[in-house]
Amino acid sequence: MSRISVRGFAVASATAVTAVGAVTGVASGSTGQSSSDAGATASDLMLLADIPTGQQAQVQTASLTQQADAQAIAADVSAKKDAEESARKQAAADAIAKQKAQEKAKARKEEAAGRASRGASSFPVQSSYTVAQIQSMAHQIVGANQFQCFSNIVDHESSWNYRAVNAGSGAYGLVQALPGSKMSSVGSDWQTNPATQIKWGLNYMNQSYGSPCQAWSFWQANHWY
Repeated sequence: MSRISVRGFAVASATAVTAVGAVTGVASGSTGQSSSDAGATASDLMLLADIPTGQQAQVQTASLTQQADAQAIAADVSAKKDAEESARKQAAADAIAKQKAQEKAKARKEEAAGRASRGASSFPVQSSYTVAQIQSMAHQIVGANQFQCFSNIVDHESSWNYRAVNAGSGAYGLVQALPGSKMSSVGSDWQTNPATQIKWGLNYMNQSYGSPCQAWSFWQANHWY
């Protein structure tokens, strides 16, 4: 082993494999080898000869093991790079998708806010209103994409009676605000104007649940909102 230590284990290993290949070529009668190849082969054979005969097989095995290890390391590095690149692309795609979702949600809220900001004065004041008239108001204020959910809640809360009063709690109006006076934040005519009640109810659903449809989902689970 002293000779291996002197020459260097890695050099001896690599040379041993080359030398074996060269010897095989010579034994098979191969011709046409360049002078430089012949010189390298002679040198390799001398290095192989420096290793005791009983240890040559061990050196060759070690060389092959080192090559396999190097290949495995290279494969691991490549796989890691591929995984990192894939993760980077996925993160970028997720960020874009999230941004688009946020922009879409913001647009919906702005649209809802724009509709809700329409004053009750936009509708002519009457001494009384039919259910059809009230529903028409709600459709214009709430918007088509949220109207059905809003309507479902009003159906259960007041059956579209804008003067409905809960005998037990005192909740009032289409959306059964509790207390009813909360709706004065939208208009002083909250007791008699369905448009005022609708506007307040839409604001409440948007602020508390995100939208009338989300408020309806909560109502279905809890039977209140």
